[in-house]
Amino acid sequence: MNLPNVIVWSQGEIAVIAQGRWSVRTRLTLIAVTVAALCGLTLTLATTLSLYNLAGRFRTDEVASTTLEVINLTKQGRLPAVLPQGKVAGVQVIDASGEVVAATPNLKGAPPIAALVPPKGQVRTTATTCRLPRFPGRCMVVVAFRVHQPDGDWVIYSVDDVVPWYAHPGLFALLLGGSLALVAVAGFGAYHMVTRALAPVNAIRSELAEITATDLGRRVPVPEAWDEVRGLAETINETLDRLESAAERQRRFASDASHDLRSPLTAMRAQVEEALHYPEDTDWKAKAHAMLASLDRLQAIVSDLLELARLDSGAPGSEEPVDLAELVNDELDRRRRSVEVVRELEPGVTVIGDRLRLVRLLTNLLDNAERHATSRVTVKVMEDNGTAVLEVLDDGGGIAPEQREVVFGRFTRLDASRNRDAGGTGLGLPIAREIAEAHNGTLTLEDSTQGARFVLRLPVSR
Repeated sequence: MNLPNVIVWSQGEIAVIAQGRWSVRTRLTLIAVTVAALCGLTLTLATTLSLYNLAGRFRTDEVASTTLEVINLTKQGRLPAVLPQGKVAGVQVIDASGEVVAATPNLKGAPPIAALVPPKGQVRTTATTCRLPRFPGRCMVVVAFRVHQPDGDWVIYSVDDVVPWYAHPGLFALLLGGSLALVAVAGFGAYHMVTRALAPVNAIRSELAEITATDLGRRVPVPEAWDEVRGLAETINETLDRLESAAERQRRFASDASHDLRSPLTAMRAQVEEALHYPEDTDWKAKAHAMLASLDRLQAIVSDLLELARLDSGAPGSEEPVDLAELVNDELDRRRRSVEVVRELEPGVTVIGDRLRLVRLLTNLLDNAERHATSRVTVKVMEDNGTAVLEVLDDGGGIAPEQREVVFGRFTRLDASRNRDAGGTGLGLPIAREIAEAHNGTLTLEDSTQGARFVLRLPVSR
């Protein structure tokens, strides 16, 4: 297991970048512990520093107060040769000639412990030193007072140990213990909170792990709290809804495709078997033409399936300016229709798109209209408020309003027109709608006085 390799501090936030397999719970707990430890350390250091400064001033004042007592004895002429030890490490009184006239027992007979003298105009000075010969290896605070006497200025020294860096061992232990307790509470609290926060995520993960392609009806649990995890669960369920719908469409599509592919294959097999049973009575040329019709239908279905696969994959087409009126004229002039085709084309209506796919869309609409028309098909091209509109109308029996969306389903052929639509594959209109949507447009079946009226709307290119 690799340790986190980077800890980045920026504006009070911590980002732990872990290259190992640490869980979110572990990383967040580590962040909380690290933050608590740094806060505790900062608080301990700040408090210890404040206590150190306060204790240092108190120690200096304590040493100075001892010196004031000696000054009072000196002024009163009652200075003994041996001074009481008191609470300080040592006191010396130096006369104007530099002789030690009084000292505490531990400094009796010793030379002056320091050469510190208050500056002119001052009666007191303080210094900290670790080089006093009488106190080797100890750092001492020295307070020197100038005392005016008839024979000159005397100097009184009072010394004591400096305050240690931790100020007071009991207080320092209390602060350190409080910091450790803060770290422990932060770590436990963060671990507990993250565990509770991740419980719905674990439930979602467990449920997702059990969902298979054959069991898309299950959904992940949605937590009661209105938070990001609830939003995640709802989004996952919506995605599962779409997956289930797509899987159902795919199963239905596969079933319909196999059925439609089986029909021409069955017809060709029956024709071949019949010819093999009665070879002398078979008109092989007529049989070949009959089989070619079945092959044509089979080829049309396969071509449509390939086109749908390309559209479903989102494969981009070419983009070029296409004049819809010119496109319609070229397509109608290229192939003769079995019914009259009326053209009402407004020139100059241009869109951006794939010309070949737009031709495929138009051909599918025209073939559908031709199969259902009685005697006439009308094609219109116009511009309506910045939208290019292409309409294909036939004068046939029309389509009931409740079935206008059904006809865009794959392999859909309405029962009422199944006989007339025998030449279709059931994929022409779905392909046409897919092409329209790929061009950011729409293809709908709208109201008309007679027959079916397919309307294509695409953005106009300026």
